[in-house]
Amino acid sequence: MRRKTRRAAAATGVAALVVPLSVALSAGSAAAATCTTSTGPYQKQVEKFLGLKVDGKQSSTDCKAIRAFQTKHLIKPNIGYAGPVTWGVMNLMNKQKAVGKNPNAAGKCPTNKGRIACVNLTLQISWIQDGSKLKYGPVPVRTGRNGAETRTGSKKIYSKVRNHWSTIYKVWMPYTQFFDRGIAFHQVDKSMYAPPGSGGCVNMRKADAQAYWSLLKKGDDVYVYGRKAGT
Repeated sequence: MRRKTRRAAAATGVAALVVPLSVALSAGSAAAATCTTSTGPYQKQVEKFLGLKVDGKQSSTDCKAIRAFQTKHLIKPNIGYAGPVTWGVMNLMNKQKAVGKNPNAAGKCPTNKGRIACVNLTLQISWIQDGSKLKYGPVPVRTGRNGAETRTGSKKIYSKVRNHWSTIYKVWMPYTQFFDRGIAFHQVDKSMYAPPGSGGCVNMRKADAQAYWSLLKKGDDVYVYGRKAGT
């Protein structure tokens, strides 16, 4: 049953990335530099998010604004189409903002372990708390993509490397803090919303990775819970 569920989730994730053929064609051969004239299924929602005129009709102004958002967050194709991937990112941002300064309102991250780093995969946020007191965050993070999911459960930081070289991805990973068999908190120089996700690690912005490096030490607890959309 679990295998069937994962296959269905994977299929849903792939479907969400599909852009209608008519839209792809309207973008022309230089899709990366062209705005589509097609109205997307989430046009009104996207217009509202971006502070545009909410009329549900694609305009050149709409397209340029949507395309700028897509380019910033590495959403492809970046042709200004208000599709499910673009709206999915915006909707996630809305949900993250709604959390405010009470990320553990549901009490899912343990409050009886002292200092602990919490990771909510569903909302793609992380924070550090000491007991029930919030010490840092919440901040947006980028966790594992489908097939390389960030594993859930109770963990502990077991290694800290100021600038780790990944032999798998051939990149430097600043402020790396390993907590689960090769999975770590670390800095990346890209948007936290870039699909489809990491190779399993919890990606962070530079300032957040630095803060985690300063606040956490070997042996500190980490708790990961929830489920990332599309995994």
